[in-house]
Amino acid sequence: MKKEIKKLDEVTIRFAGDSGDGMQLTGSQFSDTTALFGNDLITLPDYPAEIRAPAGTLYGVSGFQLRFSSQDTNTPGDHPDVLVAMNPAALKKNQKDLLPGATIIVNQDAFDLRNIRSAGYNVNPLEDNSLDGFKLFKIPISSLTANALADSSLTVKEVARCKNFFALGLMYWMFNRPLEPTLKWINKKFKKVPALAEANTKVLNAGYYYGENTEIFETRYTVSPANLPKGTYRNISGNEALALGCVTASLKSGVPLFLGSYPITPASEILHQLSTYKNFGVKTFQAEDEIAGITSAIGASFGGYLALTTTSGPGMALKTEALGLAVMTELPLVIINVQRGGPSTGLPTKTEQSDLLQAFYGRNGEAPIPVIAASTPGNCFEMAFEAFRISTKYMTPVILLSDGYIANGAEPWLIPDESSIPELSVKFRTEKEGFAPYMRDENLARPWVVPGTPGLEHRIGGLEKANITGNVSHDPDNHHMMCELRAKKVKNIENDIPETEVFGEEKGDILVLGWGGTYGAIRDAVIRAQKEGLSVSQVHLHHINPFPKNLGNILKNFKKIIVPELNLGQLSKILRIEFLIPVESFCKVKGLPFTAVEIYSKISSMSGGKK
Repeated sequence: MKKEIKKLDEVTIRFAGDSGDGMQLTGSQFSDTTALFGNDLITLPDYPAEIRAPAGTLYGVSGFQLRFSSQDTNTPGDHPDVLVAMNPAALKKNQKDLLPGATIIVNQDAFDLRNIRSAGYNVNPLEDNSLDGFKLFKIPISSLTANALADSSLTVKEVARCKNFFALGLMYWMFNRPLEPTLKWINKKFKKVPALAEANTKVLNAGYYYGENTEIFETRYTVSPANLPKGTYRNISGNEALALGCVTASLKSGVPLFLGSYPITPASEILHQLSTYKNFGVKTFQAEDEIAGITSAIGASFGGYLALTTTSGPGMALKTEALGLAVMTELPLVIINVQRGGPSTGLPTKTEQSDLLQAFYGRNGEAPIPVIAASTPGNCFEMAFEAFRISTKYMTPVILLSDGYIANGAEPWLIPDESSIPELSVKFRTEKEGFAPYMRDENLARPWVVPGTPGLEHRIGGLEKANITGNVSHDPDNHHMMCELRAKKVKNIENDIPETEVFGEEKGDILVLGWGGTYGAIRDAVIRAQKEGLSVSQVHLHHINPFPKNLGNILKNFKKIIVPELNLGQLSKILRIEFLIPVESFCKVKGLPFTAVEIYSKISSMSGGKK
């Protein structure tokens, strides 16, 4: 039968199943193909917190959501239009996020008595009318996969693992996506195992043509390519962009990059990515613990390398003492903290913004460190480059904050032309005449000397240094002066960063002020409120310590200030201290990012409905 083709502006899909069902792979392949098709998109992978949760339980559900559009896209979507649920647990965990009328596609074969009970159902939800408000499609995905591979030499277990490609093929058909990118990926991925390549190819095609030939689907959909700026794009995650930004800083400065790091979720991918860039002079060291990771990076910085260490949550706590050493030695060092749910081990696979106060104050003594934050996966590239610019220019450690949502999320990224990337000038001291280890330039930065430079031998370490000479000093007046010098150096960075911009009117009733991964949800909420005539604007911070110079004046121009954060109000506390103004803290600590509708509802309630 001929299928109706309906044109849509945007669609939000969520793939969900057991952690062994390949939902992350399925979502990633759909995202990559959609990016190649030309849509703008944002993704939200949702990993189970337990590594080996019992199969079929809510604890083991893995999800991957993406929103793709013919227009500019800022979030992965508030509510899925389509849920692909591979088992009862996936359905139960995600049904609450669906609006009436949403499409649900389930693997009917997985709804046996064992899986139904493991998910906490008393009766089969496909038979009790509880899904009457949705467009439900019950498809025996496991059986159809097995039928497609009836002549295969694969084991029963290997055949079962192919079922995610059936679901992927069906979604490709439903949303008019090409098969070729995934077919190419399959052949490359399973090049050494032809049987697997052939099996996954068969199943992908079987899913696609099931949609074409079955009579249960009357409609397929198309979302036109977005009108994006011209250029070359690639789909990029936040961690990938961080790695590329660091490599670019190395190439632009002419100084080799060193990463000393201990693997930790969700920051490990930065280490994985950088380890592949040996041809660009990148050296990666997988340390035995977090302390060795950062101290090796400090040693590399002393030796004349661009030095980097990466971590998350509890790993940042373990690096604290060495951070103080980097402050005292005044060596350039970039610390990337991909924040996750805490405290302690907390929620390793979930997102949070709860390390901001730690970044500001989490060291003994007066140890100021510049703090910057990325806002989107693509923006991670720019902020990684910026971190090294500040670090080398001011001879200071810099903390760059990302989070699990940005790190694992992906979006189409316009690859910048090399000529558009600013130069990164790094100068090593070689002149012997007039040298002193703690002499300072106009930025209050001390000289950077490669060990072994004739006549420039000097000492560094954790004990307080005498001004200019760098000798160990216990003099109280000198200590006071050095603390003030280090603080002033960080404060002066405000003269070297761009003033923050206001999205919307410069003055008004409400300002929504955010940082980090809340950017997209805030932007969509503010746009919606502005279209409804509400007096609301947005400011999003990338430089947090120090703040942009014009921030204080901007804050005075609004009657109310809302600060959405994935913590219990950490930036709000800092703003109250710094500017002595009241702010409305809007908090969420659930391991999940804000949705645009949550922030819009807050704006609406604070406006009192005034337009």
